[in-house]
Amino acid sequence: MTVLVALILAGMSTVLKPTHDLNEALYAKKAILAAVQNKIGKDPKKMKDPEVIEIFENSVVQEVFDMKGNIVDAAAVEAAGHKGGKAENIDMSKEMKKPEAERLLPLYTYSNGGEKYYILNVRGKGLWDEIWGNIALEKDFKTIAGVDFDHKGETPGLGAEIKDNTAWKKQFIGKTIYDVDGKYTSVEVIKGGAKVPAYQVDGISGATITADGVGEMMKRGLKYYEPIINDIKKS
Repeated sequence: MTVLVALILAGMSTVLKPTHDLNEALYAKKAILAAVQNKIGKDPKKMKDPEVIEIFENSVVQEVFDMKGNIVDAAAVEAAGHKGGKAENIDMSKEMKKPEAERLLPLYTYSNGGEKYYILNVRGKGLWDEIWGNIALEKDFKTIAGVDFDHKGETPGLGAEIKDNTAWKKQFIGKTIYDVDGKYTSVEVIKGGAKVPAYQVDGISGATITADGVGEMMKRGLKYYEPIINDIKKS
């Protein structure tokens, strides 16, 4: 009986895997587009799947870079263990386990009405487990156009607010990741309230460690993209 049940479960897993993979891919697309939902005009997470796919195919250019800012082709991305070879196929949790110098970085360029927004992926550690986010920058590469965060196991009503609290995420819009002198600051999450409105946001009550994790992953993760950003600015 045990062998029979194991065979049935294995068969079901094989049959259902394509559907599971498709749903995972759609979830990732929606999370990426959620960083520019105020530019799209509606929440991608509430859109029908065909609409999400259409926007992604027609309005998003996806590229992969190495840590030096060199573009990486699909064959090399696949060779690095990411089936499909596109930016959306990259498993960032796998990349984070590599030495920094060997990591790959996905970059998404969303175009809307002649304007371009650049969506960068960051990943870090919350209180209990991994946290991650997609950060959209304006064409000046310093002003945040929008953010979307997610987590693996933060506490509902506390650390999970990085995903669930829309008002908190809206605080990031318009913040800059460089100060007036051009020094890199990223965006700081401050317990007790932001004191420098240009690049600080309020923390989350009762979730200091998770909020600090957001600030740390943004400061480190956005910095990774500097060589890419500098090259795009020159082109």
